[in-house]
Amino acid sequence: MKKNDLQKQHNSFLLKWLRCSMITVWLSALLIFPLTLQAKDGGIESLRQTSKAFSDVAKEVSPAVVFIQIEKTVQQPDVQFFSPFGQSSPFGDEFFGHFFGMPGPQNPQQLHQSPKQRIVGQGSGFIISKDGYILTNNHVVGDADKVMVKLLDGREFTAKTVGADPHSDVAVIKIDAVNLPVLELGDSDVIEVGEWVVAIGNPFGLSHTLTVGVVSAKGRSSIGIADYENFIQTDAAINPGNSGGPLVDLEGKVVGMNTAIFSQSGGYMGIGFAIPINMAKSIKDQLIQTGSVVRGYLGIIIQNLTPELAKSFGMNDQKGILVAQVSEDSPAEKAGIKQGDVIIEFDGKPVEQVGPFRNEVALKIPGSNMNITILRNGERKVLSVTMGKLPDKEASITGRPHNLEKLGMTVQNLTPELARQFGLEGKKGVVVTNVAPDSLAAVANIKPGGIILEVNRKPVENMEEFKKAIAEVPDNSAVLLLVQEGEYARYVALKTD
Repeated sequence: MKKNDLQKQHNSFLLKWLRCSMITVWLSALLIFPLTLQAKDGGIESLRQTSKAFSDVAKEVSPAVVFIQIEKTVQQPDVQFFSPFGQSSPFGDEFFGHFFGMPGPQNPQQLHQSPKQRIVGQGSGFIISKDGYILTNNHVVGDADKVMVKLLDGREFTAKTVGADPHSDVAVIKIDAVNLPVLELGDSDVIEVGEWVVAIGNPFGLSHTLTVGVVSAKGRSSIGIADYENFIQTDAAINPGNSGGPLVDLEGKVVGMNTAIFSQSGGYMGIGFAIPINMAKSIKDQLIQTGSVVRGYLGIIIQNLTPELAKSFGMNDQKGILVAQVSEDSPAEKAGIKQGDVIIEFDGKPVEQVGPFRNEVALKIPGSNMNITILRNGERKVLSVTMGKLPDKEASITGRPHNLEKLGMTVQNLTPELARQFGLEGKKGVVVTNVAPDSLAAVANIKPGGIILEVNRKPVENMEEFKKAIAEVPDNSAVLLLVQEGEYARYVALKTD
């Protein structure tokens, strides 16, 4: 075959290949482009469905969310302002108005305030019965003289406070109405971290505002907001005025009641707290039935186990809570619980932290029988306890321990003079007379006047017994002290190294 013929044949083959490749590219484009459009449309449609879900929740929930306005009169001291800047204060009216809600002093001799002042506040709530029961926060309506409620449809009512519980920050109010829209109460135990939630309320008086977020955490305690805490944490925007409003899931069921925010500015910073609705349920039932809350009572002072305390009690882990004191003739004493026991189970549930345990105890009905599992000298025991009724004076006892770091204190025999000085007549033990600054004892909040009752689980009544017990402590190990201060005792482990 001639060279020209071979070239022609090669060119023809190359042309055919190029044509086939172009056809393949076009066919691929025709097939892939619709798929790309379909994927894009699918993503947009998914977002539309999510948006529609939030919209449906708003339509379903908003009619049962109420705006609450309260009025109360407070007694004000007779105050006179004196400005160190004279009549030309650099702060002026704007400063006082923003932080204190009052005009700034116009001159060094501002007129006296009225001894009584009328305060107006606001918050949120949600209807839980067709005949007008409304759930809200105690700090919204607790001590109000007048409570006004406004519904989404514009109707306004004067409400009466059925009952308020400051220890949990739950309150119930009621309006006279029938066939009201009602929110369904869900199950806060089953909601999980990461789930969508919606907050609806009246932040800054902006009626029926909806914000969206997720459950950031569960079981938050030791926040310092209330005596009994088990908060749901959320990043749904919660601001002043949201208090008492519902936190709902995507089915429109209430899983929490918005209560507080963590903020350094006074506004939203991504951390809000809601009372779990399961906790609020039992409290609101008692408030509706009797107007007050009766809580279960064991009669013990408890504290969390630190690594040092766990080691001192011969435990390999820190699971459980330590009984620091047992009240005389209490349900705990009658059940056989003793000082130094470690509680590991209550009513069949594991016990690991003071906060959740106190909540569980408080929710039990007085007179009911519960099993409580303890460790005593390494031995596991199951005791049966009949719940008592919590006295009002015990409601805010937390029994929280203090962190420990260093060592240093002076002790001596409890003489009659020292007993009178510290109000310890009739007591036995070694009295703490001085605590060195920045020492372990100081960090542990041991104070002069405290009585050391035990050293490493051995009772001590005088300096001789105290010195002997201290001398028996091995080098570089912790000294476990039982210290009584006032009415209450607690364990403290001090590292000698």
